Amino acid sequence: MATYDLEEQEQLAELKAFWKQYGNLIVLAVAAALAVFAGYRIWHWYQAAQTTQASAVYGELQKASAANDTKKVRDLAGTLIEQYPRSVYAPLGAFISAKVHFGAGDLKTARAQLSWAAGNARDPGVQALARLRLANVLLDEKDYDEAQKVLAVKPEPAFEALFEDLRGDVLAAQGKRTDAKAAYSAALAKLKPGDDAARDLVQLKLDGLGEK
Repeated sequence: MATYDLEEQEQLAELKAFWKQYGNLIVLAVAAALAVFAGYRIWHWYQAAQTTQASAVYGELQKASAANDTKKVRDLAGTLIEQYPRSVYAPLGAFISAKVHFGAGDLKTARAQLSWAAGNARDPGVQALARLRLANVLLDEKDYDEAQKVLAVKPEPAFEALFEDLRGDVLAAQGKRTDAKAAYSAALAKLKPGDDAARDLVQLKLDGLGEK
């Protein structure tokens, strides 16, 4: 029994020595782990709250768009961009705002909204769609060189045919028939087998340029 007590005392002494040497480090490590976990939970709560708030603003923006309230659309889109720029709703709001302002003849605002979406959307597909719409606005403004710059950025594969098709439109508007035909031919080559309607439209544009 005495031997057992002596062993216990030795283990206790070793434990005390270990705790004395490493106790503060262990406490700090545990505190750091708890802080990281708490920060993770708080961050996710904050993100969820931001998403909910941005969704509410986006809903109001949709109503304003349906009512064709240009000023309210501009204000709400501005709120999404300024307060919730990393949310999925900010670029979608920019799309709606651009559409409303384009319809109202305010191409400058439409261009600004789409430029923001093209540069700030987190999803590559949304970025590509923003670039397509921006290039269309630039084409309407006859700012052909800038439209070509926008279309020069390589998009997601699913958008390559659309980019080539629109590039053909810009080149055709510039009177560059040979380059336009090359762009339309590239669009046809990139279209998927089931895209019959799109293929017919691009082919119609290509045929309209003639043989020369």
